[in-house]
Amino acid sequence: MSTQAIGIVCILGMLGLIALRAPIALAMGLTGFIGFGLIVSFDASLAILGTGPFETLSNYGFSPIPMFILMGVLASKARMSSELFAGARKLFGGWPGGMALAAVTSCGAFSAISGSSLATAAAMSRVALPEMRRNGYAPSLAAGTLAAGGTLGIMIPPSIALLLYALITEQSAGDMFVAGILPGLLGLGLYGLTIAALVALDPNMAGPGRPTRLVEKLSGLKGLLPFGAVFGLIIGGIYGGLFTPTEAAAVGAFGTMLIAFARGMTPRQARDAFAETLTMTAMIFFMIVGADIFGYFLSVSRISFALTDFVAGLDLAPHVVLLCVLLLYVVLGCVMDSIAMLLLTVPVVFPVILAAGFDPIWFGVVTVIAVELGLTTPPVGMNVFVLKTVAPDIPIQDIFKGVLPFVLSDVIRLALLIAAPGIALVLL
Repeated sequence: MSTQAIGIVCILGMLGLIALRAPIALAMGLTGFIGFGLIVSFDASLAILGTGPFETLSNYGFSPIPMFILMGVLASKARMSSELFAGARKLFGGWPGGMALAAVTSCGAFSAISGSSLATAAAMSRVALPEMRRNGYAPSLAAGTLAAGGTLGIMIPPSIALLLYALITEQSAGDMFVAGILPGLLGLGLYGLTIAALVALDPNMAGPGRPTRLVEKLSGLKGLLPFGAVFGLIIGGIYGGLFTPTEAAAVGAFGTMLIAFARGMTPRQARDAFAETLTMTAMIFFMIVGADIFGYFLSVSRISFALTDFVAGLDLAPHVVLLCVLLLYVVLGCVMDSIAMLLLTVPVVFPVILAAGFDPIWFGVVTVIAVELGLTTPPVGMNVFVLKTVAPDIPIQDIFKGVLPFVLSDVIRLALLIAAPGIALVLL
């Protein structure tokens, strides 16, 4: 059997393990171990198993991941999210659908110190969802707004997804973060327009908001200031050449911790934040180790090269190739976690995209938006299930119904980025 045939069989076996609900990290690692052993030798596989995880986890480039996670967890423990939402409510007081606009704006601001969509959705939904429902918002609109708003966590920097893409493809993490700013803000703006359109079509979906005076609106900015300060510190430091992305992550985490203690975080809450950060970091690093072992197997099986040659032989237009890759992400997003999706697919599709002539930084932004779609599409939709956990009385079909208009706005954002790549690249 040829190495490529072994590669195809092993990949099918891995997909079978995932379908059987095996942990994705284990499925990738086991497939990589067996596949490498069949192609090279099992002694070599054992050698990789002995040294690979240590080399991967001691890689300095991965150290920002726990820092970005810690930032979001600290903000949540210190109840910064409640002050953020209260401030945003004052800004949009009296607007049609003002509380939904405040919720999605709060998600965007919270994303500035949280690199995780799930953390953003969980933190903001606990604060905003009860308030929206008490004020007469339709459950579908309230839950859909927060599920979609949470996806901004993996686009607006700092972003774990953008960082992982940069590390996998050997791109500059700083360039990836800067490239994500305008597409992230574009997503926030399109979500706001989506809310405005939904409320205009059916005013009964949103309860009336209390008008606020200019003084109150200005006072509401106080809730946004800590998030803006940390975001400016991280991105300004990277963009201005003051820090590397790794140093910026540490500075941002330290700054968030100071703000959290100043806002009344107790030592017990700080301890819980560190424990939660360690748990989430271990989960992500386990997937990184599995993906690294799987990467050794992909290299010797030459599947990526064969796929590149196959696509080149089809003589397809570059944008047709891109569309096929994006459709793959949408399909995988229905059954797979976003980080696992990136770790599993980027090593395979990245050579194909480069051969098609696309900019690697731009493709990273487009890929993360496609992954965002997976966080809100059935049957998995991780952010949807976060909302279901917070509000178990809302039927899951209502949450999916509420999030569909936002999925459409993400499709529009993808189309705009494909038509005008400069949206992502103009700040570089």
